[in-house]
Amino acid sequence: MKLVKIQILCCIILSVLCRLAIASPETIAGNWHSDLQIPTGKLTLIFTISQDADGHLSATMESPDQAPGQQIPISEITVDDDHLQIMVKVLGASIEADWDNEHEHWVGTFSQGMELPITIKRGLPADLPTIEGLDGSWHGVINRNGVDLRLILHISTDERGTRAKVDSPDTMNMNVSVSDLTKDGDQVGYTMPVISGVFHGTLTDPNTMTGTWTVPGQKTLTITYTRSEESSKPIERLRPQVPTEPYGYRSEDVTYENPLTDGIVLAGTLTLPEGKGPFPAAILISGSGPQDRNETVFGHQPFLVLADHLTKQGIAVLRYDDRGTHESTGDYIASNSADFATDANAAHRYLLTRTEIDHDAIGFVGHSEGGLIAPLAISDHDLGANTEHPIAFLVMLAGPGTSSQQILRSQNRLIALSQGVSEEEIGKAVEFNAQIIQASITANSTEEAQKSIRQLFTDEVLEEMDLSDMQAQTVMTQYSTPWMRYFLTYDPAEYLPRIGIPILALNGELDLQVPAHENLDGLRALLADHPDATITELKGLNHMFQHAKTGALGEYNDIEETFAPEAMTIIATWIQERFGQKE
Repeated sequence: MKLVKIQILCCIILSVLCRLAIASPETIAGNWHSDLQIPTGKLTLIFTISQDADGHLSATMESPDQAPGQQIPISEITVDDDHLQIMVKVLGASIEADWDNEHEHWVGTFSQGMELPITIKRGLPADLPTIEGLDGSWHGVINRNGVDLRLILHISTDERGTRAKVDSPDTMNMNVSVSDLTKDGDQVGYTMPVISGVFHGTLTDPNTMTGTWTVPGQKTLTITYTRSEESSKPIERLRPQVPTEPYGYRSEDVTYENPLTDGIVLAGTLTLPEGKGPFPAAILISGSGPQDRNETVFGHQPFLVLADHLTKQGIAVLRYDDRGTHESTGDYIASNSADFATDANAAHRYLLTRTEIDHDAIGFVGHSEGGLIAPLAISDHDLGANTEHPIAFLVMLAGPGTSSQQILRSQNRLIALSQGVSEEEIGKAVEFNAQIIQASITANSTEEAQKSIRQLFTDEVLEEMDLSDMQAQTVMTQYSTPWMRYFLTYDPAEYLPRIGIPILALNGELDLQVPAHENLDGLRALLADHPDATITELKGLNHMFQHAKTGALGEYNDIEETFAPEAMTIIATWIQERFGQKE
């Protein structure tokens, strides 16, 4: 489920391979750069474009703030009548820009889950000052309202100067921009513009600095940073459940069209158990945000791990890239959950063409928003549901049992508390979020929603809630998208009672994104008269179905386990008991 205003997340990485038939300006080869303003601060991008003897262009892009020195190839770029278009298919990102002849730069929009203004200028960005003696990763902890929150300050120096960024793993804010890094004798300081945070400290020895962390409107906190012996590169976590070849089953990359769209082609992987078949099959539907077929997050690949387990238990599995993501075509940003339901039904129609599959034993397994999409796909025939061989079963993994607005209210509160936000701050946010939601759902278009929401962010509100214009812009963009405006109107009471096929609903006890207690109670009420509904709370598991300590978002990356074995066993056993091959 989407996280909202209290924790605005954005982690942008681009890559580009370019071919141009027409270039504008006339000489486009060389270095270009952009200072992209993202919710966590400024992100510098460097484009290096070269041209061969035949006039063909190729390019690479570097993000010195995130991965200095790493040249990443670009996937597609065109220039037509002074219009620049860049597509980064693997990340679901794009740039649309027009040439400004007066100022001799490109001006347009960067899109990746939200739209941000971008200006691309010729040349390299200005060098930063070089600061000696601070390179490395500095680890510290602040205590906010009784909650320990880790901060990791990464400092690195190259030929362009010294750069710094901060990771806040417990709030899932990574690569946060740092500016004004200074060192004067043993005095060190920096600012974090996105929250107007300021650190002032003293080096007590070469590897330790102690100081204060100040954010306007909050209590000044003390923090001690210790330089790690490790490099400033991100720690690579172990993911021991990721399967390796030989798998012990067949794996086939497939593509299929969504017949209800204008040519959208979805790409995925079908895994088939050893043997003759026909096999029962599960179609995996991912949670919110542009996801690949493995639902990859923080190096975890939960759908790959789940597919491996189910296939080894005799269940075929189809998992696919979301539309507009990785190898699937289409426009993710312009789509909503109902559109994604047609993609799920397209997957079902594809499996009906496969002779290895039992056509009367195909079901949906939806995680988080996937548990919202699946009931839509099953119950609404306008979304492409097959009536001759309907979906046979539904597995909801942290799927919603209450309205989306109720989920957001509970989600925001629990996550905020886990990140040390005070009751007073939460109260202000809840009241203001209600106004934003009302403006979003009553608008008749994205543009109208944006205008109505933006009017709520008066100067007084920005000051009272300590928000920057960029943060206000982010909230406005997030709440005006087609996805969010549809999501805010969803209520499972309109769909689940109409579904008579077997249903398995699982929720982790420590889930903060789709809180287990109220969510499962909602499902029990909605499915009270259902002939075959199994609703289970799994002790000690979080939203990702990992064994966790608290369920806080920052634990997702720290935990090596990708998917709790007992949860996968429950899913496989439940499906096999109802649809397994008969001896």
